Amino acid sequence: MDYEVLTQTMRRLALEAGDTIMAIYEADDFEVRSKSDESPVTAADEAADALIAAGLRAAFPDIALITEEQADTHDLDVRDFLIVDPLDGTKEFIHRRGDFTVNIALVENGVPTRGIVYAPAKGRLFYTDAGGRSVEETGRFDKNVIGAVTPIHVSKPDTDGLMVVASKSHRDQATDDYINRYSVKDSKSAGSSLKFCLVATGEADFYPRLGRTMEWDTAAGHAVLTGAGGRVLRLDDLQPLTYGKPGFANPFFVATAPGIDLLPV
Repeated sequence: MDYEVLTQTMRRLALEAGDTIMAIYEADDFEVRSKSDESPVTAADEAADALIAAGLRAAFPDIALITEEQADTHDLDVRDFLIVDPLDGTKEFIHRRGDFTVNIALVENGVPTRGIVYAPAKGRLFYTDAGGRSVEETGRFDKNVIGAVTPIHVSKPDTDGLMVVASKSHRDQATDDYINRYSVKDSKSAGSSLKFCLVATGEADFYPRLGRTMEWDTAAGHAVLTGAGGRVLRLDDLQPLTYGKPGFANPFFVATAPGIDLLPV
């Protein structure tokens, strides 16, 4: 894999998908439908998925591709693949709260090694560079020229006063009960894979998820967090979260900076 080409391609496709999403987001109205699992889907999800999938297949025809909006066609037993959530945080999109992201990642031997998370309504762009280190880019986001980038790194947590980030749309009592087992200074809510990025930048110390997620929801944020010195662990045994699982479903997990004495559930 040419990681330089991969980085440039993922970045360009994420920005192009962001433009497509924002054109629909800023329209007066848009249709919302339900998928077979009762989760919502919009034209923005589908248009961004088609754009990214076409671009990745053209650039990397020999690598398996998994996307959320084409999940019903996937029956793959692979350890290396590209994985896409074209619009993570559809509920945030529908309610015009801005916390939605474009996510593209490369999984190698079951581990997300490269990824990009773009929040077009927030103007935040996070990705791993060719060497696997995570950065945040600022500026105009020219599709063909990388702008100013700042390396990002997880915090050094104060275990007597942790900063927690949790889901905006899916927070429940089980999550609150788990968080309350720690000494917490403050907590914040965020939507989509932005939660991984807030841990990656040190804006939060850890993010527990006691709820249903799929691999396309987490892979890009997982890669960005890893490239910033963090880790993502299963909450049942505190072992690393891996990818390529049957059905692409995740167990409960925690995304965290090192140095926290984590507790299983």
